[in-house]
Amino acid sequence: MRTTFAVGAAILVVALAAIVAHGVTGLGFLTAAHRTAFVTWTLTAWGVFAGAMIVVRFADGRWVPALVVGGAALIGVAALLGPPNTSTDSARYAWDGIVQLHGISPYAHVPASHALADLRPAWLFPSPIDGAAGQSCPGGQRIMVTHDTVTGAFVCTAINRATVPTIYPPMAELWYALVRLPVPGTAMYLPMQVACLIVSVGVSAGLLVVLRRSGRPLWWAALWGWCPLVASEGITNAHIDMLGAALTTAGAALVAFRRPILGGIVLGAATATKLIPAIVYPALLNRRRSWWALPVGIATFALLYVPYVISTGIRVIGFLPGYLSEEGYDNGTRFTLISAVLPGSAATVAVAIVVLVAAFLAWRLADPAAPWSGEVLMVGVTLLAVSPRYPWYVLILVPFIALTGRWEWLSIGLAILLRQMHPSEHSFRLSLLASIAVIVLVSALRATPDDWRRWRDRLLHDQRRRPAPAASDR
Repeated sequence: MRTTFAVGAAILVVALAAIVAHGVTGLGFLTAAHRTAFVTWTLTAWGVFAGAMIVVRFADGRWVPALVVGGAALIGVAALLGPPNTSTDSARYAWDGIVQLHGISPYAHVPASHALADLRPAWLFPSPIDGAAGQSCPGGQRIMVTHDTVTGAFVCTAINRATVPTIYPPMAELWYALVRLPVPGTAMYLPMQVACLIVSVGVSAGLLVVLRRSGRPLWWAALWGWCPLVASEGITNAHIDMLGAALTTAGAALVAFRRPILGGIVLGAATATKLIPAIVYPALLNRRRSWWALPVGIATFALLYVPYVISTGIRVIGFLPGYLSEEGYDNGTRFTLISAVLPGSAATVAVAIVVLVAAFLAWRLADPAAPWSGEVLMVGVTLLAVSPRYPWYVLILVPFIALTGRWEWLSIGLAILLRQMHPSEHSFRLSLLASIAVIVLVSALRATPDDWRRWRDRLLHDQRRRPAPAASDR
């Protein structure tokens, strides 16, 4: 019977791969004209994904590792059959990589800079079309208009915000250069998608290792490997958050398994990929030697910046201040839930308090040997409080959900995904409130009296399960 469930799970994985392939090859780039089709596709994929997760739970354990890794690979291949379909960010990734391979800092010039005109590949900068009404750009929503910074010439580009510097930290920039190194400048989106597929399958395999070591069911690793969010935003759209999530998970696991120095290096690299991974530290610092991860992580983060600071100076800050202002984080309007009851700077203060409380709870409640529940709390609450508009920010949360089995927190990703398809602030607020309701209800039903007593003792008396000291923390 358990073999039958394994076969059923495999069939559902194949069906999910087919659905993903249909979406990336048939729906085109997300526009207002066909948002409903994207919502239908997304909900269908998530429904099949949920069914596959239920079925694989009862599958023969001998088949689970192959199902998880094989399914992640199959769904991932399906996800790279088409170009990015909800974001143009990977065009900037490719450009930053191309610029660096010509010996130029990605922070030195904006994409529209005349100084880089000779580096522009045709697929990123297609030729304008001359018509009766003047010049226009080919390619629909994927191609935008900008102007050369010196000549003012009409320029078509696939890069969004082509007149501002890159926003990405140094580890991300090194990743872009590494991915572009073995391919010609004419190679389009596929190299980054393939690199993200490799990372995705690697995370699936790593989760199997951590789950086995923790004594938890291996089938939970499929929550990452088969997740439609990972396939769409992590592989099709090849967001840098995929690398950030992988490094964050690896770093947290190393610290939990008493390798704080190596874990700190990896976490420093993760933070230098997207900054957001810095929020995972509180749940890891509840064992004396684990604190080494913090200064080592800070040092790694700083060292990764050194070459770019030497070549570009203060400009390594890039577009970060402009992005925070553009998104409404500087005046508090971006905080969808809290800004509904608190205006302006008061919302910012409230968000900061919420995040700090979550950090304190994660620090006090997390098990030093398995801090995954603390990470889910810390990352999940931060996402709810900050309420980003983009679903790829949730990728960092998914591995920790897989390690804990707290599937209810995945509702945050679905809420932000639906906001991406139908960008209504009111609907987004309702979706986030629904997500909170699901999380609170399921968590309350799951908790036992022993859980409540253990949490109380850790909060009031710091009575944690402390493993025996290791011979070496390195």
